[in-house]
Amino acid sequence: MSRQTLVTRKLGQDPVSATQGSPCKALLLAGVLMSTLAACAGGGEGTKTSHAGRNVGVLLPLTGNNARLGQEMLSAARMAMNTPTAPKLDVHDTTAPGGAAAAAQAAVKAGDGIILGPLTAGDATQAAAMTEQTSVPMLSFTSDVSVARPDVWILGIAPEQQVRRMVGAAVRENRQHFAAFLPNTALGHAMGDAMRQSCSEHGLQSPQIMYHGTTAAEITEQLKTFSAFDSRAAAAATQAAATAPAAPVPTGVDPANPDAAATDAPPTPPAQPAEVPLAPPPFDALLLADTGLQLGHVIEGLRAVQVSPIQTRIMGPGLWGAFAGKLAQLQNAWYAAPDPASRQHFVQLFMAQYHHMPTPLADLSYDAAALVKALDQAPRTGGAKNGYSVQALTRNEGFSGVDGVFGFTASGRTRRDLAIFQILPEGGSRMVQAPSGRLQNGTN
Repeated sequence: MSRQTLVTRKLGQDPVSATQGSPCKALLLAGVLMSTLAACAGGGEGTKTSHAGRNVGVLLPLTGNNARLGQEMLSAARMAMNTPTAPKLDVHDTTAPGGAAAAAQAAVKAGDGIILGPLTAGDATQAAAMTEQTSVPMLSFTSDVSVARPDVWILGIAPEQQVRRMVGAAVRENRQHFAAFLPNTALGHAMGDAMRQSCSEHGLQSPQIMYHGTTAAEITEQLKTFSAFDSRAAAAATQAAATAPAAPVPTGVDPANPDAAATDAPPTPPAQPAEVPLAPPPFDALLLADTGLQLGHVIEGLRAVQVSPIQTRIMGPGLWGAFAGKLAQLQNAWYAAPDPASRQHFVQLFMAQYHHMPTPLADLSYDAAALVKALDQAPRTGGAKNGYSVQALTRNEGFSGVDGVFGFTASGRTRRDLAIFQILPEGGSRMVQAPSGRLQNGTN
């Protein structure tokens, strides 16, 4: 079976939180593997050989609430390592006694040359505490950039990658005044930080950012302030009054003698001032990050304060792709994500072997395992193996993945090549900008 490297389809949330109460829940848990595919909790895979140092530690939840997801991700990693010369997988259960810290400690003790996982930001933080005194690199499956550091990379599609892609595209269509109206959550703050960084990279003024409340009333009131609604409405009223036609002379009244009695003709209705639309808000590009009910409140608030997605370039998280069919009121809005068409070959390979659709999170483990296998087999000068060095992992050209080109930075961040999708008037979305074919800088 041919080897493909994949990039994660994770869109801005930690994998476990995205399966609990998120619109992505059904997507992330689709096509669960049979329990026979699970590895034994805490056990290695096969007998240790002279591959010590080449062996690959895999840290996943193989029991507990996320066992099925962990099992599917493990199966994807096994699929990538399907040749006799591939490194051996040393599998550890992060929900076994001792958690992710014990699992990482066991991988280090076993002499594993690199660690794939864990799944969540919390587990990755625990595992990193066990590896920080070693030279063992870790490719974590979270998208939380707070986990990233030298020797610990995050494979999830992080908010900064999405925002950087959209800001760059908006600048190219001459947007100059950026703003962000965001939930007061970890995702909201990550998107806000990314907006500041991206605007700075493009030499733009610092964006206007507000973190909003949770109720419909709070959101609408905050949007009034945020969009300068009162001053825009006052200016429109003044303009309407100034351009209103003069009051007409009542029918039947002699203009030369207005006090004379009117005829029996019906009175002329008073002149109505012309309706003047409100001026645009003090921004021409607006970043949102809400989903679910709160996104509905934000959409209603934007309508109330006359911020139109036709005039203002609205941008949002890649999570919108999971329910774009319900977002017709945000027509023309953007989100950044991988091109799903590029994933189809991996889907076909996975279905041929496991007879069901893989979850997007299976991409992470396959991608990581295929990357490691490629590095393990890449020759260096003199025939020596490349190994899992920082230099090899952070090569400038990155890696070709089924979901697009990706690469790593020395600081633990991941560079991505994402597409831009636009919400259609009838709901749903279409790709309006294909992946660029080159990696974003992502050097921070």
